[in-house]
Amino acid sequence: MNDQQRTNRNVSSGVIAAVSAAVVAVSGGVAWLTSQTPEIPTPGNPSQSIRQPQQPLTTQPGNEQTANIYWLKPTEKSFELVPQPIKIAAAQPNQALEAAFQTLLAGPTEGTDSTTIPQGTKLLGMKVENNEVHVNLSADFTSGGGSSSMVGRVGQVVYTATTLNPNAKVYIEVNGKPLEVLGGEGVEIEQPLTRTSFNKNYPL
Repeated sequence: MNDQQRTNRNVSSGVIAAVSAAVVAVSGGVAWLTSQTPEIPTPGNPSQSIRQPQQPLTTQPGNEQTANIYWLKPTEKSFELVPQPIKIAAAQPNQALEAAFQTLLAGPTEGTDSTTIPQGTKLLGMKVENNEVHVNLSADFTSGGGSSSMVGRVGQVVYTATTLNPNAKVYIEVNGKPLEVLGGEGVEIEQPLTRTSFNKNYPL
């Protein structure tokens, strides 16, 4: 064998050794990458996923609350109180009730429902605290109508004021003073008023 053949064989052997070493290195790298790659979790049953409980509407400003405004529906002998639910964008009970009363005092817009609250009655103030609702109305609230009309409008105020808390105690004021007697016929108002006491003492 001459020197040139020995040289070619050495070169070939070197190339093969280098290629083999590269293959081994690549294989090792792939194996290392495979061992380091996290496994993709298999999607589970969506119904078993844990959901965080939603916060109550009253703790999220701007959320809607449902409040009932109470109108009077004529019956054969008198009236009956009927609720009209409305959506109000408010975070606190005070805000929701104020908006409900503004709608109540504006009067019904359609249907057979009516009101005995005199037109022009304004809400001068409202306070909700300690299971009590204080409603301050303008003097227009006491004008016009007989005893049935007076009792009806008091019922509208009491039931609308307790729409978010049916057990709340309601205090009605006129120009900042407690309402004691209503109308020319002298309907005495015993305060505080609740839904239970109204139904007992002032039947429609």
